[in-house]
Amino acid sequence: MPEAIVQTETVSGNTAERSGSIEQVRSVCSLGAIGSVLAIPRAIPITHCGPGCGNKQIGSLIGANGHQGGEISFPSTNATEHEVIFGGTGRLQELIESTLRIVDADLFVVLTGCVSDLIGDDVAGVVGVFQDQGVPIVYAETGGFRGNNLIGHEVVVRAIVDQFVGDYDGGRETGTVNVWSLLPWFNTFWRGDLEEIRRLLEGIGLRVNILFGPDSGGVAEWKSIPKAQFNLVLSPWLGVATARHLEEKYGQPFLHVPVLPIGAAATAAFLRRVVDFSGLDSEKAEAFIAREEEHYYRYLEHFAIFYASTQHRLPSKFVTVGDSAYALAVTDFAVSQLGLVPTLQIVTDNPPGEFREAIRARFEAIATDLSFDVRFLEDGHLIHQAIRGADLGVKKPFLFGTSWELELAAELGAILLEVSFPANDEVVLTQSYLGYRGALRLVETLYTSAIRPKVVPPSVHPPLNR
Repeated sequence: MPEAIVQTETVSGNTAERSGSIEQVRSVCSLGAIGSVLAIPRAIPITHCGPGCGNKQIGSLIGANGHQGGEISFPSTNATEHEVIFGGTGRLQELIESTLRIVDADLFVVLTGCVSDLIGDDVAGVVGVFQDQGVPIVYAETGGFRGNNLIGHEVVVRAIVDQFVGDYDGGRETGTVNVWSLLPWFNTFWRGDLEEIRRLLEGIGLRVNILFGPDSGGVAEWKSIPKAQFNLVLSPWLGVATARHLEEKYGQPFLHVPVLPIGAAATAAFLRRVVDFSGLDSEKAEAFIAREEEHYYRYLEHFAIFYASTQHRLPSKFVTVGDSAYALAVTDFAVSQLGLVPTLQIVTDNPPGEFREAIRARFEAIATDLSFDVRFLEDGHLIHQAIRGADLGVKKPFLFGTSWELELAAELGAILLEVSFPANDEVVLTQSYLGYRGALRLVETLYTSAIRPKVVPPSVHPPLNR
């Protein structure tokens, strides 16, 4: 798992430091980008790493994050001391040869671990031999010391684009978009969310390359990336590097929408922004938005009867703890649509420095008459220390967080809704909190939790790295 030498947090000029390993990790290492490969239909990862490294990473994402299920068996060199001393390229070549004989796939992606990256194995040379033979195979250097799995994801995507999709000098398909958004397996609701994003974009008239998940067209969809009219980055920062690279490589423009839309207002604004950027038929888009809003507000009118009731003493304040994508989206919805008061927003996915001020500004732009205490932290000790020190009010607050916050929520009398990794107390198949339909689901889940008595076991810990 990734470690930090120093955790630093600065708020209003005050800086706190904590040295050593991160407690209660909220990501896996860059080798966890195995999940990005598994999320492409008929793509197979081949890992060149130490024994069990790959299974530990993807097993944590799948097993402790919505119990999403999925394939966690894939070829690996399981490098040992022998490979450290004598090199592992021969073993890797043998593994690729045997994999090609046994496994039927459209794309193979070799991912490296710490061992092969540290000893300097010529993975490019080994893979290059098979590429010259016409084998659909690429490699990506994803040793765990390079960063977390979000960084690994960007590395894998670029490897597929450069080594498999390749050059392109043809025309563009007007009305087609490539979507770069939630990280497969890491974002707990990624499958349902990508499905809803695709439904919304198709509703306003776009053809959508969603690229990951059950609705993806697999490698054929990836091959068609250069043909798209534009790229859509729907994320605070993940995918921006990919879009910049595609702009440079293929001359494709991209639209960056930093906040995932939850609820009618945010979703309509998002769709209209896409329409303006792409030049779609605005009348068709407005008709779709009107139908969706009519459906959405019909249910909210019914919910308002419950919401206006005083008998349940519903929460008025909330805290968010999670990756930047969901922390921003949930905070925006909670403030703008539900009228809740933000107390503390903690971003845990370690965004690159160039995006941090923009993320902070996005929080502050949600409501100009409220203050937002935004902190970038990965360490569970510091996170829980910050929450304990926050003003949570006199009524029980909402806590949008992870399984790591289960005991803390019980201690503080908070209502916990797991929205980020790890989410060990959720079973997630097609669940989504995005768009119109996802927002209704979020309201249902949130306020059911608010009125339902809940017994919390004395000690529950996510089974990370079992």
